[in-house]
Amino acid sequence: MSKRKSAKHKLDRRMGENIWGRPSSPVNRRSYGPGQHGQRRKGKMSDFGLQLRAKQKLKGYYGDVTEKQFKATYKKAAAMKGDTGQNLIGLLEQRLDMVVYRAKFAPTIFAARQIVSHGHIRVNGVKCNIASRKVLPGDVVSLGSKAKEMALIIEAQSLPERDIPDYVATDGTDKVTFTRVPKLDEVPYPVTMEPNLVVEFYSR
Repeated sequence: MSKRKSAKHKLDRRMGENIWGRPSSPVNRRSYGPGQHGQRRKGKMSDFGLQLRAKQKLKGYYGDVTEKQFKATYKKAAAMKGDTGQNLIGLLEQRLDMVVYRAKFAPTIFAARQIVSHGHIRVNGVKCNIASRKVLPGDVVSLGSKAKEMALIIEAQSLPERDIPDYVATDGTDKVTFTRVPKLDEVPYPVTMEPNLVVEFYSR
């Protein structure tokens, strides 16, 4: 499992947006970038700059997956039939750590990845500790017996700022079924994501 090397909120500050919609984000207080010249960084971006920013924002939202993993996911999306941007979103939403996050089994995507890697998650009744595992429609994702008592998970389930999307069907408080691969407009992003610009970035 790759580790997040910098503070999670640095991405919010760099982008000037509250990426995960968290009340504790520093952007809620200061919407400008970090550093001495943060308030003077609003110059017009080049096409490349906009594409790079879109990629960094999407990659960061999914727990700052490594560039190698993210590019591999893009290549899979490009090889599939249909719109590459939509395919990319679908594949990212099928990651096990993201399904755990969507189910509100964790307060953040980073916590979701940790819960998976520590063996607290079951897929169709079998323990799985691979955060990037692809969850298929019909798969049942549930909490292990120890996880049900964890304060972190109990806290996550009571968070008011996130709702569980339609494509993750709940069964009690410890089990969900991934019902279908969502389209871009079904994914509850707190900010605008632009997978089309990510496609342009990798297509250069």
